Amino acid sequence: MPLPSVIGSEIEYGITVVNDRDFDPISSCVLLVNAYRDPDDAEILWDYDQENPLADARGFNVEGEKYTPNQQENIARNKTLKNGARFYVDHAHPEYSTPEVTNVIDLIAYERAGERTMESARISASSLLPDGQQIVIYKNNSDRKGNSYGNHENFLISRRTPFREIVSRFTPFLVTRQIFCGAGKVGSENRASPCTFQISQRADFFETEVALDTMVKRPIINTRDEPHADREKYRRLHVIIGDSNMSEVSTYLRVGTSAIVLALIEDGALSQDLTLTDPVRVIKEISHDPDCKRDYARESGSRISAIQVQREYLEAALRYFETRDPDPIIKDVLTRWESVLIRLEDDPMQLHREIDWVAKRKLILEYMSRRNCTWDDPQVQMLDLQYHDLRPQKGLYNILERRGEMERIISDRDIDRAVVTPPDDTRAYFRGECIRRYGKAVFGVNWDSISFNLGEDPIKRILMNEPLKGTRAHVESLLDECPTAEDLVRSLTI
Repeated sequence: MPLPSVIGSEIEYGITVVNDRDFDPISSCVLLVNAYRDPDDAEILWDYDQENPLADARGFNVEGEKYTPNQQENIARNKTLKNGARFYVDHAHPEYSTPEVTNVIDLIAYERAGERTMESARISASSLLPDGQQIVIYKNNSDRKGNSYGNHENFLISRRTPFREIVSRFTPFLVTRQIFCGAGKVGSENRASPCTFQISQRADFFETEVALDTMVKRPIINTRDEPHADREKYRRLHVIIGDSNMSEVSTYLRVGTSAIVLALIEDGALSQDLTLTDPVRVIKEISHDPDCKRDYARESGSRISAIQVQREYLEAALRYFETRDPDPIIKDVLTRWESVLIRLEDDPMQLHREIDWVAKRKLILEYMSRRNCTWDDPQVQMLDLQYHDLRPQKGLYNILERRGEMERIISDRDIDRAVVTPPDDTRAYFRGECIRRYGKAVFGVNWDSISFNLGEDPIKRILMNEPLKGTRAHVESLLDECPTAEDLVRSLTI
């Protein structure tokens, strides 16, 4: 049987400063992170000692040096929040990592909580800039200067599942899923074939099938082997191929269908061979076909469309759950998946209330019709970017949502709660509650540990190797019985 679902995401945002001719993205990111204020904020280190980004899932460590900032830089670049999330500087981007959750509904809530965190930080940071300047944040994947930044999904799976099985079974799915979760983009980049509009923001930037890198020679399957959990039992599959979605439905389908397919792979329930010839080329060709009509060569010698590939995965999932009792979220993902594929085959533009790339394409086509302009008009590229602007009054997606023109999955109340409250059913509850209750005594945090500074005593590190322990059900009464961090550590180490 597959493991219970544990998922999370890491979203890198685009950043710029309007009217700043000397714009420095790194210093702007540091300003942004430090401008975010939460009541009773404590200076907490991110525990880099617990990370190993050079471990490869194929069974070896790559050569290189792990960068560990000094304590002052660490504090300046990292905030671990009371909702269990991490808000930090990653290279030249602000990044928000959600807490671990057990379902895609919660993931959407915490991703959107990240958007609100970014916007709150943006307002505070902009108030510190000279008159006429302000920070603008984009939830997109390209700066139009040849640089791409990602939205990384994380799925906890069993280490017993052979990695080569994941590569062979999951690659065709990842290559083709963009038809319902691409964010849309005007033009092409990274020496890809010219086009007017394409489905995915990221597709042009993938250059190999399997590798460890995330910034150069980007692979379809990333081999980072850093489970942030018991290494003997778990693998964290680090998926870097997805676009950053504004639409809740696109996120719902992207993550929900991926979790289902991985469950099938773990359980040995995918028998059909859907291997595509040259998937690195195919991912770009699919992206450059917004009509979703082309077909592509398979290793078996036949040809198949992206919609047909997705339908094969859907039918395998439907067969799998015929003899099981899936929860309501899985049932709904399967229903939406089927509905979206039917409408993509009929006419993709029917999905303008649900799918990012379709909503964006409709907006731009209507603008071009009104203004009698072409795809190379600078204003068209500006509309493309403005779709992803996080500012409520400026971002085109936010305007569509406020008008009721985009379908929702969650409520604003869900998002408000996720900004300040950790999920109840993963170890993120323990992390977030420790920061809320004992923040001044928390010395360092990583996903699988939290350490306390108890004064004269040595630093005490509490390991959290099981993602489904440390939940509200497990630890709330313990926390209530421990008014201080000293009490908690004593109770946990007796």
